[in-house]
Amino acid sequence: MKKLLNTLYITTPDRYISLDGENVVISADRTEIGRIPLHNLERIMIFGGSGASPALMAKCVSECRELVFMSRNGRFLARVEGEVNGNVLLRRKQYRTADDSGQSLGIAKNIISAKLYNSRWTLERTIRDHSLRIDTELFKSKSIYLKNAIDSTINAENIDTLRGIEGEAASVYFSVFNDMILQQKDDFRFIGRNRRPPLDRVNAMLSFAYSLCTSMCTSALEAVGLDAYVGFMHTDRPGRRSLALDLLEEFRAVMCDRFVLTAINKRIIAPNHFVLREDGAVLLNDDGRRAFLTAWQNRKDEEIKHPFLDEKIQWGMVPYAQALLLARYLRGDMDAYPPFLWK
Repeated sequence: MKKLLNTLYITTPDRYISLDGENVVISADRTEIGRIPLHNLERIMIFGGSGASPALMAKCVSECRELVFMSRNGRFLARVEGEVNGNVLLRRKQYRTADDSGQSLGIAKNIISAKLYNSRWTLERTIRDHSLRIDTELFKSKSIYLKNAIDSTINAENIDTLRGIEGEAASVYFSVFNDMILQQKDDFRFIGRNRRPPLDRVNAMLSFAYSLCTSMCTSALEAVGLDAYVGFMHTDRPGRRSLALDLLEEFRAVMCDRFVLTAINKRIIAPNHFVLREDGAVLLNDDGRRAFLTAWQNRKDEEIKHPFLDEKIQWGMVPYAQALLLARYLRGDMDAYPPFLWK
């Protein structure tokens, strides 16, 4: 298992990063305001910044360090990357599997079963920890629905049926998401999922978390030699990281949704961390992104025991572990892909 290194987040638009020897130099108005040894970093993410020097880009490419450009609200723009990892035989196997509806369906079933399992666990955890503050009978009924949906997923005969089951289950899960917000309820209300753009503070945070996690999944898949753009459930589309979005499904509830709930309930994020645009979009401001990313990095550093590997790893390594297991399955080293089932 590779070692989890740090991620450098550049969140202020007027910052420029360059290379000085083995250090990343951060500048504002051509004045140096900080420097970080490059060997401590595995990823640099720039949110609406002024950019990076060609020398730094070349260094990141040569050392396989990821340089990602995001919009200020967390939408993926571009990545600087070097030579493709892995071997062509693995990727050809991935492409053949993606073209085989039966094999694709099998992998997709495992992924969606894990998504529903982890969503159900999130509800059950809320029942266990906050039974006096929620409608436990309502939550139990939603949990039972998700349990039955897992059974339906296993028996799905085609990918369209599977997508229908997943969509209905997601609607049921999000129907009680607002009830899991226990603090700052006047300022953080969740009516329903919306995006592009997000229209409330909760959706702004969810979209930001999903974007960060998708980037992690993309890096993990490419690190083990898989093509992040060829998936088994999400259809092919130019520029769409379909396999990364497939893998993201396993982590939405336990890595992203629970993080957003914690950030609200522990008051890590406050109402003044957002800005309302003229088109109705609600986005994190500079202070909000800094607070969010600091907490996100801290969560990535936390250790858990991987349920399949049965060893302690950091949360930030979980996408890599799953990408590695998927690659092993595609190579024929495993009988089935074991998704991430957390409890």
